[in-house]
Amino acid sequence: MVLMSTSGPFGKFIVLPPPLTIGLRVVLAFLFLFIYCKAKNISFRLSSKDRGPILLCGVLMGVHLVSYFQALQLSNVAIGMLSLFTYPVMTAFLEPLFLKVRFQKMHLLLGGLVLFGVYLLVPAFSFKNEHTVAIGFGLFSALCYAIRNLILKTKVDRYEGSLLMAYQMAISGVLLIPAFFTYDLGGIGEYWEALLGLALITTVFGHTMFINCFKHFSITTISILSSIQPVYGILIGALALSEVPTLTTIFGGALILTSVIVESVRSYR
Repeated sequence: MVLMSTSGPFGKFIVLPPPLTIGLRVVLAFLFLFIYCKAKNISFRLSSKDRGPILLCGVLMGVHLVSYFQALQLSNVAIGMLSLFTYPVMTAFLEPLFLKVRFQKMHLLLGGLVLFGVYLLVPAFSFKNEHTVAIGFGLFSALCYAIRNLILKTKVDRYEGSLLMAYQMAISGVLLIPAFFTYDLGGIGEYWEALLGLALITTVFGHTMFINCFKHFSITTISILSSIQPVYGILIGALALSEVPTLTTIFGGALILTSVIVESVRSYR
């Protein structure tokens, strides 16, 4: 979670169009993952029945990343990350439909806490308000992310997390090829260190370890536990970007994190 939380500060720091940023991120991440899989002799062969779902995961991952970075650029690290972390609520409702597990009433309560926390993030609801638009992008990103995680849950027992991430990065990279011809590439050199960190720290290490966790917990439990990320992200943003959250943002975040603590205790027991 610490490694994945760097996405918010990196995304806010890199002032490039989101499709271009994500295009560069996924290409670099794919190269690192490809080298790793080859070094570990991990086969790239997929079962014919798994190719479609993994292709869909790659599409969802690309859409999730671009919309999330759009949310970050329109607001700040706190609002961008906290709006994304409504995805545990979505997961709690979708998991029984995707994986035929029993719906838990406690997840409804925890989901309500998360939603109220997000409500407190909106300063004034208006589509002319950039924060409101940013939260819209964050919510859409959250939905794509929740569906992707639920699909991958059915694949992690058969494939390495690094292999699944490599395929997702390759598919996202292909989808984002037009970005390299649409936007000015002149400013890339200014952010190469942050782009490298985003690809290696956040994506290769963070997301691969995250996928490997799917083997040990339910997707709802993992998604609720991962809501600790905004705390790390906001702290990094405050230290590195001088973005100090407002009291309302802190209170909204506290409600979201309360759900994390409750689910952590329940999961441990």
